[in-house]
Amino acid sequence: MSQRTRTTVTAADLADRTVALLADSHRLALTAAHQDADGFRVVYLFTAGHPDRRVELELHTDSHTPEIPTLAAVSFPAGRFEREMRDLYGIVPLHHPLPRRLVRHQHWPRGWYPMRSDAGPRPAFEPVDDSYGFLTVQGRGVYEIPVGPIHAGVIEPGHFRFSVVGETIIKLKARLWFTHKGIEKLAEGKSPSDALPLMERVSGDTAVGHSLAFCLAVEEALGWSVPEPASLLRAVVLELERLYNHIADIGALCNDVGFGVLNAHALRIREQLLRLNADVTGHRLLRGAVLVGGATVRQLPTAAQLAAVAAEVAEIVDLALRNSTVRDRFTGTALLSAEQVRDVGALGYVARASGVDHDARRDHPFHNATTSVSAVTDVRGDVLARFLVRAGEVQASVALLNLLLAEARSGAWLSEGPQQLMGERMSGVGLVEGWRGTVAHRVEVGADGRLARVKIVDPSFMNWPALPLALGDTIVPDFPLVNKSFNLSYAGNDL
Repeated sequence: MSQRTRTTVTAADLADRTVALLADSHRLALTAAHQDADGFRVVYLFTAGHPDRRVELELHTDSHTPEIPTLAAVSFPAGRFEREMRDLYGIVPLHHPLPRRLVRHQHWPRGWYPMRSDAGPRPAFEPVDDSYGFLTVQGRGVYEIPVGPIHAGVIEPGHFRFSVVGETIIKLKARLWFTHKGIEKLAEGKSPSDALPLMERVSGDTAVGHSLAFCLAVEEALGWSVPEPASLLRAVVLELERLYNHIADIGALCNDVGFGVLNAHALRIREQLLRLNADVTGHRLLRGAVLVGGATVRQLPTAAQLAAVAAEVAEIVDLALRNSTVRDRFTGTALLSAEQVRDVGALGYVARASGVDHDARRDHPFHNATTSVSAVTDVRGDVLARFLVRAGEVQASVALLNLLLAEARSGAWLSEGPQQLMGERMSGVGLVEGWRGTVAHRVEVGADGRLARVKIVDPSFMNWPALPLALGDTIVPDFPLVNKSFNLSYAGNDL
C-alpha cells in the first residue's frame, strides 16, 4: 500500500522542504494549481519508491496577486511546472530565472488565463508583434536550421531551431504547445466515468497508461476498491500496450539508418499485436478495457501467441545488431548522461538507458505481481542503449504477461462503487509505468462526485528537455534517428 501524506507549507519554508525531499530520493512528479473560493492553492507531489511514498506540499496564495517563490534553482522540473502554471492560471513564480511564456504563444491574449474559473470564452487572438525569443548562437560559421512546426507525416506540430557549425549541432531549441487542447479544463465538472474517454485520448498510443492512472487517482480519492481480477487485467493490458509500441520503435530506429526491411517486419508484428489487442478488448489501441472501479476484456492472449512475438522481435534485434551500419550509427550517438537525466527529471526508457532506474510498476505498484519487476537498464546513454532497453523490455513484458496470465480471467470485473461518504474535497493520485515512462494523474472530486480538478503529467513533459541535451555535438543527419530514439509525444505534452 502506498503512503500519501499532505502538509500545508508557507512560502518561507517551501524551498527547504523541497530540498529535504529531493535529498531523501524523492522526485517532483507533479505540480497542480487550484483556484479555491478564498484564493489559489498549489500542490507539489513528490514521490519515491522502496517503499512507495507520496508526499504532497500545499501552498496557499492570494487571489488578487497570486505569487509563489520559485523552486527553479533546486529543481528543473519545478521551474517548468511553474511556467506552465503562470501561463494557465496567472500565478507568478517570483524571481524565476526564465520568466518568458512556455505554453502561451505570442498570439494568445494577454491577461487571459484559461484554467481560471472566471476565464470565460477565449478572446480573439492578438496580432503577433514579436517573435519567440530563441537564443541566437553567434560565431564564425554558425548558421540556423528551422524545422517545423508542420512536419511530414501524421504527427502534431512542433518547431525545432538548430544552431549548427558545418554539420555539428551546437544547440537545439524545441518550441511546443502549438495545439493546446485544454484537456484538464474539459474534465472539470464531469463525472469520473464521463471523463474516462477523454483520459484515453490524452496521448493515443498511451490509452491504457493514462486511463489507468486516472482511475487509480479517482479510486483513491473515493475509497473505491477494485476486485483482484480487475487489477490483474489492468496489468495485462498495460503490458500489451508496451509491446506494440516498443516493436514499432525498434522497427523505426532500424528504418532511420536505412534498414527498411527490418522495419517492414516490425510493422508486421505491430499489426499482429494491434489485431490481438482488438481480440482482447474490442479496440486496436486497447480503449475500453480499464474502467473506473474495474476492468473488462473479451479474451486473453495465449502463451503461444506471446512466445511467437518474443521470438520474432528477438530475431529482428539480432539481425539489426549484426549489421555493421546499424551498430555504427547507433553506438555513441546522442549521449545522455545519468547526471543529465537526474537534472532534468527524465523518465522511462530514456532514463533507464542512462542507468537511472525508475519503474512505477515496482516503485508504485497497483498489483503485487509487478513488485518484483527487474527493470531493463543500460549505462551507455546513447541510441544503442535506448534501442537495447526497448528490446529487453519486450522480452521482460512477455515474461511478466506469462506470470499474470496464469491467474487472470477474462470478463467484466467491477466493484459496486465508492465505499466512503462524499466529503467537501477528496483527492487521489495515480502513478502508472506507461510505455514511455511514469504517467501521473492527480484528481480532486467535489461533494457532488464530479471532478473539480484533474492534473495530468505525461512522461514526455519530463523528457522533452532531455532531447536537446543529447543532441549537443551530434550531426544534423542524425537528428531523425535521435528523435526517434526518444519518441516523445506532442499530444501528451500539449494538453
